[in-house]
Amino acid sequence: MSSLIRWEPFGEMTSLRDVMDRMFDQAFIRPFASSAFDGSGTPALDLYQTDDEIVIKAALPGVQAEDLQISVTNGVVNLRGEVHEDQEDKTHTYHIRERRFGSFQRSVTLPTDVNVDKAHADFEDGILVLTLPKAEQVKPRSITVKAKK
Repeated sequence: MSSLIRWEPFGEMTSLRDVMDRMFDQAFIRPFASSAFDGSGTPALDLYQTDDEIVIKAALPGVQAEDLQISVTNGVVNLRGEVHEDQEDKTHTYHIRERRFGSFQRSVTLPTDVNVDKAHADFEDGILVLTLPKAEQVKPRSITVKAKK
């Protein structure tokens, strides 16, 4: 079963200046910096499926479980959260400050229908594991073949 997703062209547009700034920053200022968040501030994640469920793993360093909100609407998982900034200490001067703070959002379209009522999320050591059982109508079923005599 497929579903329609509304196309919002302005929601995906990024100005050329933003793209060039990000490219310059990644290539020259911090070429070897690694982060669990990509250049746009969204968390990095993995999505895979088994015969019975869809699993999403997201790297969320510095995020507290109470600052996460997860919703599933029309086959799209929405992950929102916030990384709170440490209390700024006025007694010292930063020379490098690369950790990201603030809110983030990530939406992912699921490859199949799921049973949201039986979903569960585990959060440990900055890794969110969201397990979404597949809906019964999309699970593979075997059919027994009977031979006629």
